[in-house]
Amino acid sequence: MISSFSEGFVRATEPHAGWGMEQLEAFTGFLPSSPWTADLGTCRYRQGGLDLRVGLLGSYDGSDGSWMWAWANPGFAGTPVAAAAESLRRFGEERDVPEFARELVSLAGFDDPHMAVERLAFGAMGVLGAAGYIGVEAGPGTRAYLVPDDPAVPVAAPDPVTLPRVLLTAVGLVPGLRPRAVVTGYFARHGLETRPVADGGLGAALPDGSSVEVAFDAEGRIARVNVTAVGRPASA
Repeated sequence: MISSFSEGFVRATEPHAGWGMEQLEAFTGFLPSSPWTADLGTCRYRQGGLDLRVGLLGSYDGSDGSWMWAWANPGFAGTPVAAAAESLRRFGEERDVPEFARELVSLAGFDDPHMAVERLAFGAMGVLGAAGYIGVEAGPGTRAYLVPDDPAVPVAAPDPVTLPRVLLTAVGLVPGLRPRAVVTGYFARHGLETRPVADGGLGAALPDGSSVEVAFDAEGRIARVNVTAVGRPASA
């Protein structure tokens, strides 16, 4: 039983935290508020009028706080729907991320196991570069977590208005994330060239012509995010 995420998991998650939060918001807004069905044998997930190809990450048993990866589940191991989870297993073995490499991950030792499983799924989404993740009730006290693998899902672009909130919030998504690494990862994920700015900060030009500068305090925390948007400034 663990009570916090490993260093390997935190380091693997932080480059994707800013982009992941932004993308997850876009994906959540894309899903209709409707009943869902899934056919995991054909990798299909249906909600409202949407029919998406998905992969199964794993399942969470709330009765004992345990997570089982799809690659470890005898009902799905070796099948196409478990392919994404299997790639995470290989990543975990190669990069020393035990949370991805263990068949079962006990989250019962966390202060909030339900939040821990969301963070685990979020980290998996980021490492996979998936366009979101879905957590659904699969039975009494059990949730299944899936990731979309479908071109119909919209891909989020940097938004100069929401960017300050995204970066400031992303650094707190998983305990131990380093703010500078989160910011650098966000810029890299969007293919933005990072440049140094005053007092050790980081800056970049956004695709729409806006610019962003992120300042850090003496302890490495984000002190300020200034965005000069086309036609309007924004800051936080």
